[in-house]
Amino acid sequence: MPENGNGRARKLGASGLCPICGKLASEKFRPFCSKRCADVDLHRWLSGGYAIPGTEDSDEDGAESAEPAAPKPRKDEEN
Repeated sequence: MPENGNGRARKLGASGLCPICGKLASEKFRPFCSKRCADVDLHRWLSGGYAIPGTEDSDEDGAESAEPAAPKPRKDEEN
């Protein structure tokens, strides 16, 4: 289960609990319990805290390029 930053496990889904602190969610700030928890979640989104890790060398569709890169000429072969 994902952690919410304060060491306690975060419960996901329609359980009625705040995903940040685990308290009962408020109707006004649903699914959070308060404006503070909503702002904490927004900050995590904006700062990249929820980013999915990936590699830069793969193409957008995840396939590797079919052509190998041309080898660089050696210094003694340069004109």
